[in-house]
Amino acid sequence: MYGTPLILKFDDIDAGMLPLVGGKAANLGVLTAAGLPVPPGLCVTTEAYRRVTEQAGLEDVLDALAVTAAGETRVLNELAGRARELVLSAPVPADIAGAVRRSAHGPVAVRSSATAEDLPHASFAGQQDTYLNVIGADAVLDAVRRCWASLWTDRAVAYRAANGIDHRAVLLAVVIQEMVQSEVAGVMFTANPVTGRRREAVIDASPGLGEAVVSGAVNPDHFVVDTATGRITERRLGDKRLAVRSLPGGGVEHVETAVEGACVTDAQVRALAELGGRVEDHYGSPQDTEWAVDAGGALWLTQSRPITTLFPIPRHPRPAGSGHPEDRTTRLRTGHGGSGGSGPAGGAPGGARIYFSFSVAQGIYAPITPMGMSAFRLLSSSAAALLGTPVTDRLDGAPQFAEAAGRMFIDVTGIMRSRVGRMGLPRVLDVMEARSATVLRGLSDDPRFSVTQRSVRPALRRLVKNAIRFRIPARAAQALVMPEKAHRRAERLGARLRAQLAAPADATALERLDHVERILGTRAVPLLPTVLPGPLAGFAMLGLAYRLLGDRARPGELQTVLRGLPHNVTTEMDLALWHLATRIRADREAASLLLGTPAAELADRFGDGSLPGVVDRGLKEFLSVYGVRAVAEIDLGVPRWSEDPTHVIGVLANYLRLEDPALSPDALFARGATEAVLMIRTLSARVGGVRGLVVRFALGRARALAGVRELPKFYMVTILAAMRAELVTVGADLTARGLLDSPRDIFFLTLEEARTALTAASGKTAPEQSTPTTSGQNAPTTPGGRTSTTPEQSAPTTPGGRAPTDPEQSAPTTSGDVAPPYPAGLRALVSERREDAARERRRRHLPRVLLSDGTEPEAVATSAPVDGALTGTPASAGSVTGIARVVLDPVGAHLEPGEILVCPSTDPGWTPLFLTAGGLVMEMGGANSHGAVVAREYGIPAVVGVARATEHIVTGQRITLDGTSGAVITT
Repeated sequence: MYGTPLILKFDDIDAGMLPLVGGKAANLGVLTAAGLPVPPGLCVTTEAYRRVTEQAGLEDVLDALAVTAAGETRVLNELAGRARELVLSAPVPADIAGAVRRSAHGPVAVRSSATAEDLPHASFAGQQDTYLNVIGADAVLDAVRRCWASLWTDRAVAYRAANGIDHRAVLLAVVIQEMVQSEVAGVMFTANPVTGRRREAVIDASPGLGEAVVSGAVNPDHFVVDTATGRITERRLGDKRLAVRSLPGGGVEHVETAVEGACVTDAQVRALAELGGRVEDHYGSPQDTEWAVDAGGALWLTQSRPITTLFPIPRHPRPAGSGHPEDRTTRLRTGHGGSGGSGPAGGAPGGARIYFSFSVAQGIYAPITPMGMSAFRLLSSSAAALLGTPVTDRLDGAPQFAEAAGRMFIDVTGIMRSRVGRMGLPRVLDVMEARSATVLRGLSDDPRFSVTQRSVRPALRRLVKNAIRFRIPARAAQALVMPEKAHRRAERLGARLRAQLAAPADATALERLDHVERILGTRAVPLLPTVLPGPLAGFAMLGLAYRLLGDRARPGELQTVLRGLPHNVTTEMDLALWHLATRIRADREAASLLLGTPAAELADRFGDGSLPGVVDRGLKEFLSVYGVRAVAEIDLGVPRWSEDPTHVIGVLANYLRLEDPALSPDALFARGATEAVLMIRTLSARVGGVRGLVVRFALGRARALAGVRELPKFYMVTILAAMRAELVTVGADLTARGLLDSPRDIFFLTLEEARTALTAASGKTAPEQSTPTTSGQNAPTTPGGRTSTTPEQSAPTTPGGRAPTDPEQSAPTTSGDVAPPYPAGLRALVSERREDAARERRRRHLPRVLLSDGTEPEAVATSAPVDGALTGTPASAGSVTGIARVVLDPVGAHLEPGEILVCPSTDPGWTPLFLTAGGLVMEMGGANSHGAVVAREYGIPAVVGVARATEHIVTGQRITLDGTSGAVITT
């Protein structure tokens, strides 16, 4: 390592040197190489930090940090303090000190550059220290030492802990950059960080050095610019009462200012936006930049890093109509198909699109595994074929299927631009995901989504065709006449389904993979229309009763009819678990065991057969029916209850703690059923006559049939669980071949990748023969006729050895990593995706609806101002109501979880408090200050620039803040 350079000029730094120079220096090297206006400078590499700190005795501190949770703030702070002391007291070798001293020429900025900094998933904005206007060799060396120690500031340690970043893995380089004595400076985001809108520059500017804006010490001038046209769409001038300026002998001072009007001209604002567009184009993703204008009017770029808080724009795995084999190669490398130049869902080359989050609608906030996403692509292809629009390659998914950040989206642009869809989709969502329905209705006035398909005939033709194909009218009528016969038919259908799901016992791994693709691609979706006629008839009867009753039915009365519905598989599952708890309660020893033992330990004992008989037998009986279920069960990559019954055992223990018989699930269900029957009698009597008899019949049939609405999903979950079992067997084969570490690692691959691995490992496709040609000729195919590729296929790489990435497509894809060689590369791919998924699970905000320009409609749908509300600048979207905690000094301050932090301003030293804050209100600062950036990263609503907030709001007061409109309402 002693041959590793201690000093590198910006000209010698490229993007692949992150481990040596850290994120900030790597970006400055990239910007310099691109010919952008970056003040010249150099980097003291991580080799210097490593050599200084390897003698500092940090091992004990690192060991302690490894076992300290993110929420243990006091312990983290103590350990951080010890680490700083050790680093500052460590001697600096003479060669390192000499190299740093020789680098000190004129006034410079000395800035930390950590290896976990300015990354696509974590900005580390302001977490390490910067020293401005440093003059003289001794002062520069001292500043470098303090930068090294700042890797261990309380805020940096807390930030790493909150983001799950290994403290041992982070090193620090130091940037020494020519100081720009700026007349005006600030921050520019090349996409709107609050609304998500791309190609919209958001600029904060203030006189003097940019530190005043970055630290949130000033209310800056604020501009929003349409990057494409240069039009300034928003202009809000701040008071700019403070400026940071350089002192002649070194260091800076804070001086009061009184600047009337804007501190930058419109021409400068447009020039900044144009520069931001160039930076974004160079990186291929939106950037958070810092800039300065010197006394001569020259514009300088002093930093650029990815905007970490933007939700990626959903993309189809491959643009519709694209047949280039290299597209598949890229998708094999990235797993989720989220990068590699893929286009918008629906395949439209241009125009605004509307993406609806199917993940959020299903209550799935965690990222879906690559294999789970692969399964849904197959299912979507089957659904498209059912609707008369078959896709070329089923593994690609329907054109409307899109992915972002491991979440599923549906492109509903076509639906919302049709007369039928615009009426129907929001109504369906009213009973499924009401907030999404509201958002979609709000888009009806947007001229980009005007109705283009006014005729109802195409939709009607498809509806009639499928209704005839699946005999839906006949089966619905049969269900109305004989509900019990419809229930028996559904039960027989379920029995036949379960009998067909398992592959033959002697099937090979490739045959099992064929079986999985066949079931998901052709059998699963057509099952749904055969089950739906019953519940459709039931809800049709409910609608008929609603019309017949008119205003005779009071609000809520029809909902009462649906209480305690029979034939609901989910209710039956809950009651079965309750009845098991009742049996266990009668066995005092077994009940005591469940109440006093952690659920995970009980699950282990169930696995080895050492639980009491009543528990063991009862769990086996329950899981034989409902073991296919799980939390987030639509992802087949998630373990089923039959594999891990910890959750079920925890619910059983909670049931045992229920003492009041009147609150037991069976009592509540029975009471609801009784109330429903009485309500039917009341409503039918209220109408009277023949109409009353029809109402009674309709509501009776609604109760008899509506409960079956849960059955299609249960059957689908049953299919997914069975396919999961087949894939585990395939994973076992790959593990036996030494390609995976565990059979369940297969869920971090896609169906295509699993097939490629099996094919190559069994010698059926030689890696060197499987590289696709431009025409697609000579490319081996799978039994289903799909082009086959292998993980050995390579891609163009950056100087650092990584394939080009699309930072707009975030984890848990692999973001363009080169396809790995066997077997270590496949394991590395799985490991990387595990880490990506773990990071994505910490994402706190998921959009319900997203537009193709990145705009989140909910984030721009501001409500009318509330009289008496305090107003400021929106900084982090969202709304929260909670107890205020006014804090004037962060030292020793404590926030209870969910409390709203109200403070004068925040620098990075405040940000550990954000870990427990429910929201943030600041008197000073702009939307681009450190506090606002970190608030967005932590997903907490924030409003900044609220005049005299610490005077108007008192601790303990209940307040509501709206980070979208910039309003703070006190009560």
